[in-house]
Amino acid sequence: MLPIERVFVTGTDTGVGKTVISTMLAKGLEAHYWKPIQTGATESPDAEFAGLWLEQERICKGVYQFPEALSPHAAAQINGGWIDLEKILKASMILPKRLVIEGAGGALVPLNDEDLMVDLIQALQIPAVVVARTTLGTINHSLMTIEALRAREVEVRGMIFVGDPNDPSISAIAKYGRVEVLGRIPFVPVFSKDWFAQSFQEVSKGGFLC
Repeated sequence: MLPIERVFVTGTDTGVGKTVISTMLAKGLEAHYWKPIQTGATESPDAEFAGLWLEQERICKGVYQFPEALSPHAAAQINGGWIDLEKILKASMILPKRLVIEGAGGALVPLNDEDLMVDLIQALQIPAVVVARTTLGTINHSLMTIEALRAREVEVRGMIFVGDPNDPSISAIAKYGRVEVLGRIPFVPVFSKDWFAQSFQEVSKGGFLC
């Protein structure tokens, strides 16, 4: 098992598969799952999905939950609030040491008038895993995400891809991004125990979980 206690899962976009990968990493690393900022909470909270595959005691309560499926800063503004990084950092200090933290949206989504998601990752001082699609455009999106993280001196532990095989694009990202590919899982419209178990094994082959 990789000698780390915490990792932040971010993505190149929203809906890219961060929750699925975060759940798999939490399961494989025997860690707790935490999504400090949840938007679209009235539709399908990500912690509920994680709870399908992890024990409930391993699901940590988030700090901010907003019903609207919007960027965090916009959702907070509509509800008359402000996302405070210090509040999230303080909450993180009392959580279990072994923790997988899932972001909301991509690395550069705004949290408030001053901070982006990448600023939160930097403040937490933990490495990141980037989740990306395998579809057309993933090279550009992935390399920009990697650069944004490294510009804040965030260690990028690797990439995990979701979708159909696309070896040329994945190889290009590994080469130009100087990043390790930890695995790829297929995209499915409906989740099942068999699919989760098989995909978990695929991610495990990437060496991140052993």
